[in-house]
Amino acid sequence: MVAAGLDHINQGVTIFDQDLRLVTCNRSFLTLLDFPEALAAPGTPFAAFIRHNAERGEYGEGDIEQQVAERVAAAQRFTSHDTRRQRPDGTLLKIQGFPLPHQGFIALYSDITEAERQHAQIDRHQAELEGHIRERTAALTDANTELKAAIEANHQITAALQHSEAKLRLITDTIPAHIAYFDASWTYRYANKRYAEWFGWTSQSMVDQPIVDVIGETLFRQVEPHVRRSLDGHEVTYEYAITSTTGARIFARSTLLPDINPDGEVIGCFVHAVDMTEQRRTQNALAQAQKMEAIGQLTGGLAHDFNNMLTVVMGNLMALGDALGDAPETSEFVAPCLTAAEGGAALIKRLLAFSRQQPMEAQPVEVNELVLGMARLVRRSMPSTIALSTASHAADLIALADPNQLESALLNLALNARDAMPNGGELRIESSLDTLDASAADELEVPPGDYVQITIADNGTGMDGAVLARVFEPFFTTKKFGMGSGLGMAMVYGFVKQSGGAIRIRSRQAVGTQVALLLPSAPAGSQSITPPKNAKDLDIDLRGRVVLLVEDDPEVRKVVRTQLASLECTVLEAENGYEAADLVENVPEIAMVLSDVVMPGGMDGWALARFVRRFRPEIPMILMSGYAEVGERHQDDSSAPLLEKPFTREKLAAALNRRGAR
Repeated sequence: MVAAGLDHINQGVTIFDQDLRLVTCNRSFLTLLDFPEALAAPGTPFAAFIRHNAERGEYGEGDIEQQVAERVAAAQRFTSHDTRRQRPDGTLLKIQGFPLPHQGFIALYSDITEAERQHAQIDRHQAELEGHIRERTAALTDANTELKAAIEANHQITAALQHSEAKLRLITDTIPAHIAYFDASWTYRYANKRYAEWFGWTSQSMVDQPIVDVIGETLFRQVEPHVRRSLDGHEVTYEYAITSTTGARIFARSTLLPDINPDGEVIGCFVHAVDMTEQRRTQNALAQAQKMEAIGQLTGGLAHDFNNMLTVVMGNLMALGDALGDAPETSEFVAPCLTAAEGGAALIKRLLAFSRQQPMEAQPVEVNELVLGMARLVRRSMPSTIALSTASHAADLIALADPNQLESALLNLALNARDAMPNGGELRIESSLDTLDASAADELEVPPGDYVQITIADNGTGMDGAVLARVFEPFFTTKKFGMGSGLGMAMVYGFVKQSGGAIRIRSRQAVGTQVALLLPSAPAGSQSITPPKNAKDLDIDLRGRVVLLVEDDPEVRKVVRTQLASLECTVLEAENGYEAADLVENVPEIAMVLSDVVMPGGMDGWALARFVRRFRPEIPMILMSGYAEVGERHQDDSSAPLLEKPFTREKLAAALNRRGAR
């Protein structure tokens, strides 16, 4: 039965003894590597297979004898190996070798380009095997002329079969596959070590056990229709999830192959199962990456134009505020409009960061101090029915993160917790240091090491499994229309992943939700960076400086020109890169260039920066953009700093002052 199960595996198998001579090989091996039948004879040297491959160019150009010698020497080490090799016909093979204790080694060959084309050869091999058995039975019957000789022959055959059974069990336990067999009464008759361990059994204890007792009633209800169909004579493949004895979630795919006797009766089924957990994880990661890419393309396409519009709006509002002075209209009308415009700019920036279209400004952040500050802010937005508390389980918790994005993420999580407690409850924010070992880090897909953990927990309504599975999905929300965009949790996820961290979330309905952000811990000795002095406090003297302003949008150009004029700069204007280059060459009085990045006409801001560096290297240059083209910026060698739109007059002045004082 074990031999029949082995022959149903679509991988090629060979067994060589300690002298590197063939003991046996299966049909799949000959087919996968296109070897002639003559080489399959027991006793064939391992070198004969290698020489056959070398002579037909399987290993590329080179000395054939050297190729043979190198591979034979490697095989004589009898060590485990796992390699891939592409054949000249394009077939990609996975080759795994496993030493057998004091017996030689077994090699497994898998065609990973077309993995399910071996069933016909398996059936033919089964028929040949049955023919051999019938021939042996006839020979034994003819030879059974004397009782003593018959008994002796029977003892010899029994010993050989037991030895073969033990050998085949060793093989199936060594092969990285999950194999089992159950009969028509839905009872297991065989399971290899890997398959049995999935369900917390041993190979021996699973024999004679009903399927339902081994896999449990919950999983049995899922697989029962597939088992029934396979016992009707159909090959069946299906997927399912199990929880291992260690608590790990395993996604598996099983193929059931009916075992049909010569009378056409299904007497059982062979089971060949594969662990799909890593593949499922990869698929989920790819789906999330595709969603992020879609958001990035959408946001990136809008960011430039939207930020240009905000530049015009904010610039004119600031000019209006200057004109009105201390009039009541300034605080009543102008200030709220400016606040709203700045909020729009911050939203675009968060969207770009979330979709990884804009880099995070990571720096050492004192987490305990930030959490306390956020708690004061959050407390003002909480109703009196919600109790807010904070706790730190370690001092000097310094994380590497963008402080503004971290504050936004914590505020988002706190407001979500508030909405989950309409009748009141408890909101707790805690900070601690968490050290991830290799296993925990691999599960979270981050490097091992120290991480600062910030946990936001509530005892609100909680989420069911279906909602929890989609919680980080962009535009997914359970809130009423107008109450949420579905981007909050997605932005939190994007911020954490881009920061090189991880996020854990646990939730139960009617119990509450706990979200833990894990951010990389700053190296020992790092200190939190003090925010820079406000731009309007800087000692700025730009009077009389000739600034070349390069901007294709006339409204944006007008606003920036007004801001430069208010700083007492002399302004020259150009609406594209070529006009600006001409002025740079012919106007020696130009002291600084302020240019947009994205411009029509074939010369963008990066190209202009390279031109200025080459022909007027003494002129400092600043690039401004509504969308930080990260890829181009890193490829460019212009060293021109980037001023992100929209910007205030103070930020413009600070940028000019820093650049002009270089």
